[in-house]
Amino acid sequence: MLVYGVGATLVHPGDVQVLADITRWEIQLRYRRGMSNWRTARADLPRLQKYKRGFFAEWRWADREKDHLLDTMDFYLDMTTQGSPALVDGASYREALRQTTRRPFRMVPYFDPGVWGGHWMKDHFDLPENGSNYAWSFDGVPEENSLLLDFGGRLIQTPALNLVLQQPRALLGEGVHARFGKEFPIRFDMLDTVGGQNLSLQVHPLTEYIQNTFNMRYTQDESYYILDAEEGASVWLGVKMGADPAAMESDLRRAQAGQAPFPAEQYINNIPVKKHDHVLIPAGTTHCSGAGTMVLEISATPYIFTFKLWDWGRLDLDGKPRPIHIDHGMANIQFDRDTTWVRQNLVGQTAVLRRDEAGLVERTGLHEREFIDTLRYTTTDRMTVERTGSVDVLNLVEGSRARLVSPAGDFEPFELHYAETCILPRAAGDYVIESPDDGTVKVILARVRC
Repeated sequence: MLVYGVGATLVHPGDVQVLADITRWEIQLRYRRGMSNWRTARADLPRLQKYKRGFFAEWRWADREKDHLLDTMDFYLDMTTQGSPALVDGASYREALRQTTRRPFRMVPYFDPGVWGGHWMKDHFDLPENGSNYAWSFDGVPEENSLLLDFGGRLIQTPALNLVLQQPRALLGEGVHARFGKEFPIRFDMLDTVGGQNLSLQVHPLTEYIQNTFNMRYTQDESYYILDAEEGASVWLGVKMGADPAAMESDLRRAQAGQAPFPAEQYINNIPVKKHDHVLIPAGTTHCSGAGTMVLEISATPYIFTFKLWDWGRLDLDGKPRPIHIDHGMANIQFDRDTTWVRQNLVGQTAVLRRDEAGLVERTGLHEREFIDTLRYTTTDRMTVERTGSVDVLNLVEGSRARLVSPAGDFEPFELHYAETCILPRAAGDYVIESPDDGTVKVILARVRC
């Protein structure tokens, strides 16, 4: 007797258990091609509603069921490439995940257009022409990205989240796992507005608000590392001195109703930025990247709660207005984060930790309200990274390539190219950053403060 479908093991565990799996990016692409949500009576939902239903409900249910199936399955079935499933036995799959936590690794990136997007990524990553732009790159988000595993020439594409579920201690480190459980708390993605437009003006919820309102344990503190910037580029950050909350809310609601554009310059600080600046954005701070910036966004990774306040009066790529969340937003904006506070706490916070013949180590953030620490290593030779009890996430922000080397030979040397993100699991041990071409390399590194 064959039992199949979502939740089949809830009917019977089976004598032979096969876990059929698919990546989240592929699900999104199928939504765009017309696929409906799982067992829904509403077959023609807009793309954004399909994605939100999957992200906040269906995928979370499935992850809870998949968590224990990864331990018990006899076979893993990769269903990502439509019409070309790939099968591997469960023991080999679990061993592949274990081996992944003993070395640096990259995930499969994906790139997506957006109404405010630019052309920097298209130019630098040799992306295919898509008729418009690319706004986002997801390159360091295990909840979103996937892994490619090679079993003797048979490639299996699998959600990177499976690694977090199956090998949390080896991946994260004991202290990080004790605090966050089977969640990867650091997120690296990219926002491209070079030749594009401002992002939506937004704010993220305070910790107590996301706990009380959405039952989430931590919130989306974040930062903008400026990979590149056009002349005159800026970010919008914090409120201006003396900004009146009631007047700002009134103007936001008038803008939402289409009565008048929101006068952002009257209420929000516009801060000039240049390449290698790092702007800190603790939750509760109004913010958005301005046009002309290439941002490496380094943030915490709860399920996404972004409260948009104003979208500059434009329509999304589907010709519809993007959702605005003024009630949630106004409940979280910290009006004491004014011009003076922003300049003293969120801009230009780089501090030198070490300077010697090997190179330079700087702490670039984050704010004391944020649990992520960021360090920038600069070298023309080689530098040893002082590890803590945390997983490390790295991006090469200057130089064509860098090499990550294990002094003990615990993993093969790993090459990281410009603007690429990689994860170095805690179980991979100590490592060194090398400049293989004798030029200057800069690597930004994020980890959980331990």
